[in-house]
Amino acid sequence: MDILKILSVRFYLNFLGGTVRYTFGTIWRTIFNKPKFTFKEYIYGPESDNYYDEIGHSFNNRIIGLLFLIVLIMCLVNFYPEK
Repeated sequence: MDILKILSVRFYLNFLGGTVRYTFGTIWRTIFNKPKFTFKEYIYGPESDNYYDEIGHSFNNRIIGLLFLIVLIMCLVNFYPEK
């Protein structure tokens, strides 16, 4: 796999995981009347000089994005069984 494919997969998983986190976080924080984060904060983390925050948020986003894809594929496989 070349570096471009690896970076594009990381980008898409980061974006997908950040979107899932943003959706659930916004719903959760609306229900419990807590301050909401912006979409940019879910993708890139809060504005901070701490490098760990940047790595941690992107890692969490990729894991959540991968889990979301696995669950989605499992649902589609079970919904469309072989004949």
